[in-house]
Amino acid sequence: MIGDGMGLGQISASVYDTKQKQPFELFQHIGLQKTYAYNDLITDSAAAATAMACGEKTYRNAIGITKDTIPCTSILEEAEAKGLATGLVATSSIVHATPASFYGHQKLRNFYEYLAIDLIDAGIDFLVGGGKQYFIRRATDDRNLLTELENKGYRVTNYTPNVLKKMDGQARQPAIIFTAAKRPQSALEGRSYLPPVAKKAPEFLKDYSDKGFFLMIEGSQIDWAGHANEGGNVLLEMADFNRSIENVLEFVNKNKETLLIVTADHETGGLAINKDSKVGKLNLSFTANDHTGTMVPVFAYGPQAELFRGIYDNTEIYHKMRQALGWE
Repeated sequence: MIGDGMGLGQISASVYDTKQKQPFELFQHIGLQKTYAYNDLITDSAAAATAMACGEKTYRNAIGITKDTIPCTSILEEAEAKGLATGLVATSSIVHATPASFYGHQKLRNFYEYLAIDLIDAGIDFLVGGGKQYFIRRATDDRNLLTELENKGYRVTNYTPNVLKKMDGQARQPAIIFTAAKRPQSALEGRSYLPPVAKKAPEFLKDYSDKGFFLMIEGSQIDWAGHANEGGNVLLEMADFNRSIENVLEFVNKNKETLLIVTADHETGGLAINKDSKVGKLNLSFTANDHTGTMVPVFAYGPQAELFRGIYDNTEIYHKMRQALGWE
């Protein structure tokens, strides 16, 4: 699970109440990852997610390619090739930088319509996120990618509170669930789908393949709140992400065979917890309105979780995942 800009989100300070239960207390194996890009100490989501997905440092804005613009195979693509079930969930569009880095291969992160084409050929089994417009109202061609997905056997639908229940008992079928035409709402605006989808996704994928599954869930809008220097919204997005983690932890504790990794692709906003802060009442301020070079934590829980202790480059997350899966 990736909290985009997680936990660390002008310069004025504000006090916020925080009484959300913290699931991170269960994580005993904790590391720190260095997020810098190939060409910049301050990364962006594309370069950072590519590093974690492919094990390759690349330039800012690059999606699933090396610094020399050669496509690199992601951990999700390897899982798909080995017969594992695969899934991607985001509170951004599904063609946004972080989710796209696990299936796409483009020189620039804003090539959304080309990333949509990459997605329909990726064979991912469970997808949830925004960005429906890039599949049907396209400027680069007149293709209807939703029809093409349906022709490939996908169940294509829009998100409603009942859509996940309707999937229970149905025949095994890959699914893509759109949550917005472009970008989904924020938690402040009422978005609430991440926790229930985080609960459904591992169960869906477990039943989809007897070889196991790979699932990436992103709390995308933590980052956006950090860019806006909105401390209250950072906490709302983090609370939503925490509830999602709790739901995945419930599955992990029952399943006993799933490794859960929680990290971020970078820090956003230079968020500081200031003097006079107390548990449940934080005095926060920001030092920037963009990403910073601060190392971010890696929390691991489940089989092989001890691999993720220490301090390392973000590229090592890819290699550690392969090691945990027994692939190297």
